[in-house]
Amino acid sequence: MSSGSYFPPPVRAVAIPKSHGSGTRMLGIPAVSDRVAQTVVARHLMRRVEPLFHPDSFGYRPGRSALDAVGKCRERCWKRDWVVEFDITKFYDSVPWGLLVKAVEAHTDAVWVKLYVRRWLHAPLTMPDGSLLERECGTPQGAPVSPVLANLFPHYAFDTWMAREFPNIWFERYADDAVLHCVTERQARQVLAALMDRIAEVGLHLHPANLALSRGGLSES
Repeated sequence: MSSGSYFPPPVRAVAIPKSHGSGTRMLGIPAVSDRVAQTVVARHLMRRVEPLFHPDSFGYRPGRSALDAVGKCRERCWKRDWVVEFDITKFYDSVPWGLLVKAVEAHTDAVWVKLYVRRWLHAPLTMPDGSLLERECGTPQGAPVSPVLANLFPHYAFDTWMAREFPNIWFERYADDAVLHCVTERQARQVLAALMDRIAEVGLHLHPANLALSRGGLSES
């Protein structure tokens, strides 16, 4: 791998049902050799970025789980009345490559790591009918390197932005899903408006069906 001579084969696309029964989700299943190579790169990056990640980021991190995020969310809901909830539309299919590679480059000087991340991003999908689908954005969900990339992008797109722009607002994030805790309705609406602009600025979109501002369990979608 350090020689730069490894070229990843196309990724096999497999459609699986979504957990809530609303359609299907497309996974990208790499070849066995590719999974080994991606694991090497994922471990290289994780050693460098894991200590920097926000304490309220819970997805795909050692010693953290969705239940930890739910527990922290429940604790904070007793302390603040207003909540903003969101997730990102087709996050894994839509992540802009330019910004993602820039985030990777900020955390490693290893030329071979940056080279292979670019090659994996550009690898086409082999669709169920055998055709090849060329991609222009996104990182296939199901690849070993995808979890660290899926955390690295929102770390800059959301976590560090929140810490800079709204340091007094608590949040829990699990991959592309997050809950924000606000003191007043005015504050909640302010952060929601700014959040919509921020997500659009980094080339993504909030999922309209899963976007809500609520108090006491009464949501305004």
